[in-house]
Amino acid sequence: MKTRRSSGILLPISSLPAPYGIGTLGKCAYEFVDFLTAANQSWWQILPVGPTGYGDSPYQSFSSYAGNPYFIDWDMLVEEGLLRQEEIVSLTGEVHDGEAPEEEGRDGACAHADASRVDYGKLYRDSLRVLERAYQRHLERGGEEEKARILDFFQRNKDWLDSYSLYMAVKKHFNMASWQDWEDEDIRLRKQEALDRYRALLKRDIDFYIFVQYLFFSQWDRLKSYAQEKGIGIIGDIPIYVSMDSADVWAHPEIFLLDEGRRPLKVAGVPPDYFNENGQLWGNPLYNWTALKESGYQWWLQRIFGAARLYDSIRIDHFRGLESYWAVPFGAETAKNGEWVEGPGMDFVGVLKTSFPHMEIIAEDLGYLTPQVRALLAASGFPGMKVLEFAFNPHEPSDYLPHNHVADCVCYGGTHDNAPLMEWYEQGNPEEIAFARAYFGLESDRDFHWSMIRGAMASVAKLLVIQMQDYLGLGASSRMNTPGNPSGNWQWRLLPGQADEGLAKRISAMTEMFERGRGRSEKP
Repeated sequence: MKTRRSSGILLPISSLPAPYGIGTLGKCAYEFVDFLTAANQSWWQILPVGPTGYGDSPYQSFSSYAGNPYFIDWDMLVEEGLLRQEEIVSLTGEVHDGEAPEEEGRDGACAHADASRVDYGKLYRDSLRVLERAYQRHLERGGEEEKARILDFFQRNKDWLDSYSLYMAVKKHFNMASWQDWEDEDIRLRKQEALDRYRALLKRDIDFYIFVQYLFFSQWDRLKSYAQEKGIGIIGDIPIYVSMDSADVWAHPEIFLLDEGRRPLKVAGVPPDYFNENGQLWGNPLYNWTALKESGYQWWLQRIFGAARLYDSIRIDHFRGLESYWAVPFGAETAKNGEWVEGPGMDFVGVLKTSFPHMEIIAEDLGYLTPQVRALLAASGFPGMKVLEFAFNPHEPSDYLPHNHVADCVCYGGTHDNAPLMEWYEQGNPEEIAFARAYFGLESDRDFHWSMIRGAMASVAKLLVIQMQDYLGLGASSRMNTPGNPSGNWQWRLLPGQADEGLAKRISAMTEMFERGRGRSEKP
């Protein structure tokens, strides 16, 4: 790894304690950067920030490039004159006056009446109505400078924004159906006459979706600049697959395994394992790696370039799928009857390394790891991941135990797909918990999560990332995602006041003790 010995915190944007039901790029994001600074951290890891659809998963987005409209901060739009506070109230029923009673768990600017969970249904109903009002005001005030900035933004992002804005406008026209279910086959198959016709018919909606992306990236760029000023790098996540319901597949069917009617031939998943006897059926279309190779992997390179604009470091999700991937026949009810298919391997990874020599890329090398996957990781030079919750099988040695770590890896207590440390401790395999207690010399139940974090801090891994829930010692109710469970995920939120000065000081002291602090220079 090129980074010095350091540490960071995993907290999705959606989990920030912003007003109006979900985390945003506004005041609370800046306050979390300040918390990271006070806690002596160097990195903020987040989950994918794309627009989400059915299931609300950030790994099933309408676009590999676009930003999630839910993350646009409305209060910042009020400050810019694009909204009025009373309009937000009338459109959503939300009151945001900073004077809510204590028992509702609010503390002024960074709070919400249901602060502990994201209500995606309400956001789906309210968000675009509020942004539509902001767009209408933009049209009414007719500022030439703002129009010029939006036009410049479109031109700089035309390679993806042109198809994305049309895709979303046509989705809206067909009641938000996926492109496979659009009633007009000509636009579904992207015939030129249909493209021209819908661009004319839906021009206002197309312009609206361009405006929304302009707002997102304007707010994102300001937040990223603030983080950089504070010395905080942002680690972003790139899902290896894209959603079938996406502008990516609709606009580039040639790089996916689709039949003549543009239906998937096979879809992505993972095979049955110890955790799930049916495997996991993700349902994403698989890549046509032969076509991608013939193009020099241009689509993927553009995707990484887009991510490099957003993030300082990127984590490639499901890295093992580049060596071989589990292909399930389309229409199957489970992932049981799939097969392993050889992936692009080092041919593709080598192109990534050559094209992005200065980008720190983390390989999510979890799952079923064969010797071939380990060989690809070693050849790539990318740091892999060591998750402590996977370390304590008493019947076999584990590379995930801290004393077996190597410097070129990223150590995690757990990830967004794992139980928080305290849930794992309270509900996990008793033999594994007993081994963990013995490993860390823990004689009582008190502060188990801090013992795990201390062990992770002591690892030789250059980078350590701990979930915010684990610093807080939260249990099952704070779990972000349960793989294979289709509902109830992606909802946990940080409560106002939880990321306080006392916690920052405790994290900072431990970070300094184990030489991961922000002011530390590399030893010769």
